[in-house]
Amino acid sequence: MLKNTFCHLQGIGVQTERKLWNAGITTWERLAACSPSDAPMPTGRLRLAQLGLDESFAQLERRNPLHFYRSLPHDQQWRLFGDFRDRTVYLDIETTGMGSPWDHITTIALYDGRRISCYVYDDNILQFREDIEQYGLVITYNGKSFDLPFIRRSLHVPMEHAHIDLRHVLKSLGYRGGLKGCEKQLGIHRDELDGVDGLFAVFLWRDFQRTWDRRALETLLSYNVLDAVNLELLMVMAYNTKLHDTPFQKTHRLGAPPRPALPYLPDGETMERIRREMGTTSWR
Repeated sequence: MLKNTFCHLQGIGVQTERKLWNAGITTWERLAACSPSDAPMPTGRLRLAQLGLDESFAQLERRNPLHFYRSLPHDQQWRLFGDFRDRTVYLDIETTGMGSPWDHITTIALYDGRRISCYVYDDNILQFREDIEQYGLVITYNGKSFDLPFIRRSLHVPMEHAHIDLRHVLKSLGYRGGLKGCEKQLGIHRDELDGVDGLFAVFLWRDFQRTWDRRALETLLSYNVLDAVNLELLMVMAYNTKLHDTPFQKTHRLGAPPRPALPYLPDGETMERIRREMGTTSWR
């Protein structure tokens, strides 16, 4: 999609971009070869945009999503995904609370479409600092407001990556209600973890800290990992839906990603006990 994108270039907005598409100018190569008489835009703006194409070709060759992330309009940054999927990681964190000064990250899950990595407080969490630098594009749900600021504050990791926050992409498509709400609207089910939320994750961590029962930690990690893994399917679905508003929905559509084997399983007995401690008999 990036090589069909012009709205990152100086002098071209989304409306001019659509005029170019309608005129049959649908790739960087065609725009570069375009004469002023063929382009539905002023000559000066066309020349300015053409000058910027050399840098676009170079940055794509370098596999640098940050260049395009900084130059694309915020509501068009979803376009990064198709071209930088091989440099993408899906990220989700769990914490002890909502961000008071004494709260901290308990676990982090990363999934890059091939490998799942988990990080646990007071265990291997500092390894996250090195591992996250392998990736160029980070995808989260509500990460702009929560996950990334929390990581910067708690772990002092700058997180200066290109970033797609699915909360805003899905909202633009009419899906609201948090990550789990969006999943349900799109037909994604969580089976044993249906109904488990961030508050439940806090209780799981507290239980693990109190009892050192590995089943509580593995249940927490199973929830954290599922959040990260489901982001890939949500991103693919959102990307394909966004393509409907472009001329490229047939040529650029992505197939559903394979579902990985999950390294952790929730423990039913532990979850029932936590529900009782939370003072409820129903978790729906």
